[in-house]
Amino acid sequence: MITIKEIAKQLNMSTTTVSNVIHGKAGEVSGDTRKKVEEFLKKVDYVPNISARNLAQNQSKIIGLALKARADKYENLLMDPFVSVLIGGVEETIRNAGYFMMLYISSDTGEIMRHVSTWNVDGLILFGMLDDDGIRVSEKYKKPIVCIDTYSIEGLKHFTNVGLDDEQGAYDIVNYLISQGHRKIAFLSDNTKGVDLARLTGYKQALKDAGISYSEKDFLKIRPKSDEIDKSLDEICKRASDYTAIFCVSDLYAVTLLSRFEDRGISVPDDISVVGFDDNMLAQLHRPALTTVHQDVKLKGVTAADTLLKQLSGKKTPNQIKLPTHLVIRDTVRRID
Repeated sequence: MITIKEIAKQLNMSTTTVSNVIHGKAGEVSGDTRKKVEEFLKKVDYVPNISARNLAQNQSKIIGLALKARADKYENLLMDPFVSVLIGGVEETIRNAGYFMMLYISSDTGEIMRHVSTWNVDGLILFGMLDDDGIRVSEKYKKPIVCIDTYSIEGLKHFTNVGLDDEQGAYDIVNYLISQGHRKIAFLSDNTKGVDLARLTGYKQALKDAGISYSEKDFLKIRPKSDEIDKSLDEICKRASDYTAIFCVSDLYAVTLLSRFEDRGISVPDDISVVGFDDNMLAQLHRPALTTVHQDVKLKGVTAADTLLKQLSGKKTPNQIKLPTHLVIRDTVRRID
């Protein structure tokens, strides 16, 4: 790659003049000189050394995105439509701002910590952090951090979490089921932490406000790993007759359940109603189309990236940003008279 020094020598100019043209400082050089340099750059197909420029400016122009994928849930995190759309929103935003994205996925928080603490990135976006994960990462990483859907940021006032009012969204969808005459409503998830716990809490509150008691047996646990999911779905199908409706913590799980019901000859919504949370592409394309809670997943990624960019420019951001949700009523709920 030809250097600025070599270009200056061939054009019989100073390196400062050539550098000013390359870096867009048009006011520092005459029009004729700028044109002469630009024509030469085009002739030699000059590509700026971004690494050298960023090193001189003490920044990498790279934003890290670290995703924690639970080993008992994901064999390939990127197959989840929610995650793919989220990453797309983050990448598009930072690219349009002139940054690059570095992606790292692991089920081991310690491994994430070891890697991000050595990254030469200007800021970090974290997704999937549970319990004290956020605190552990912050002990190693001192640059700006934005979390997505994280419920472990207490005491970390320099963090911003971008999420939803998950409790309210869950409350609204369960309250809708109750308004349609349902009183035997199960909750389906694979865990009781983080976002799933918040949605479980909203589900329980809606039942309580309607005078409906909750029992531990009403929690239907799906085990999503490939060697366990069939058995867990069979168990759920056997227990489904005890309920008139099932609230699934995500559309991915709801559509998975709908498919198994169809295989078993269980009709939705005639035999049982099913609702989800997210309003992703699966919910829209499945037939019957899924009644669910809508969230704008791309906007969540965009907001997280925008928030980090604000921090990098020295602006203060709030500790919590909660995006709105709303119900999407489709075809998987039957009214019980």
